[in-house]
Amino acid sequence: MRLGTDEAAMDAALAGLYDRQDGEARTGTGASRGGRGAGLGASAPRVARWLGDIRTYFPSSVVQVMQKDAVERLALTQLLLEPELLEAVQPDVHLVGTLVGLAGVMPERTRATARAVVRSVVDEIERRVADRTRSAVSGALNRAARTRRPQLRDIDWNRTIAANLRHYLPEHRTVVPERLVGFGRSARVVAKDIIVAVDQSGSMAESVVYASVFGAVLASISSVRTSLVAFDTSVVDLTDRLEDPVEVLFGCQLGGGTDINAAIAYCQTLVTRPADTVVVLVSDLFEGGIAEDLLTRVARLRADGVTVVALLALSDSGAPAYDHEHAAALAALGVPAFACTPDLFPDLLAVVLQGGDVGRWVSTSQLAAREG
Repeated sequence: MRLGTDEAAMDAALAGLYDRQDGEARTGTGASRGGRGAGLGASAPRVARWLGDIRTYFPSSVVQVMQKDAVERLALTQLLLEPELLEAVQPDVHLVGTLVGLAGVMPERTRATARAVVRSVVDEIERRVADRTRSAVSGALNRAARTRRPQLRDIDWNRTIAANLRHYLPEHRTVVPERLVGFGRSARVVAKDIIVAVDQSGSMAESVVYASVFGAVLASISSVRTSLVAFDTSVVDLTDRLEDPVEVLFGCQLGGGTDINAAIAYCQTLVTRPADTVVVLVSDLFEGGIAEDLLTRVARLRADGVTVVALLALSDSGAPAYDHEHAAALAALGVPAFACTPDLFPDLLAVVLQGGDVGRWVSTSQLAAREG
């Protein structure tokens, strides 16, 4: 009998762990003698995805057993039980996803070392993106607050000249600035609310890491109010942990199903100033909830004046596999859906906060989503 899609996925998850000889499971080499085992090997991304798969297709009691078996049978056993070896591993974002996903079964004596590894990666990402993000957001908000009666020091000369070109006097080789354009003076008020809703299913592990860091950086900018929401089939508000992205990550539970509708429903409760609110949904859009309700909620947010952007991934790994039907449905509502690298995310925020054409920016930035 031919297996259905879910049955085949369950079979593959079981085969990856159990359909290997013990030696093969430890080394990640070869296929099982039973013939099914591509296995997990020693690949951190594969392990993170596998953790998400088993939470999707098996009850929690079974997941706990399989996680423990994975720790014992795979090459991760020594990694997780020997802090000295973990310290010697080259940390990267994939390893962070794996460690966070296995936090629930990690031996107590290894937790401090694991957190140190996660901290080193998070700090490196923050050094990479923090200054550009603060500069892009602050600059965008200042420019969005342009005034027609600026003080001399606040005049935007490039835009003033462009706005007065029709008043050029050739005999004097000068432009008469009848209309001044300037930057508004920065006020000590919250100019925008940014709500980041990130899908914490196993396939989104890298995006969760980057979203946590960006959330912490945005939270440090006084002119924006930032909320960070993580979701699978349940929703967790991690806003109160944004001072420390490592705490945010260990507050996540990577893996499980996906209920985007429930996440958007929660985000709706956070909206108090629709015209000044941006919702960034980070998800591959494989919806396990009620898709019709999801689209209705997004349409309501848009009608109320909320800016909504869907990122299929926030990572360096390119466009992922994603639900094309849901991406097209969101696009029809005026919500662009595309993958974005961490280096370009500050530029995206600047465009969104200034009310720019995100679709045009995506096109010129060559970020249009492609099949994963």
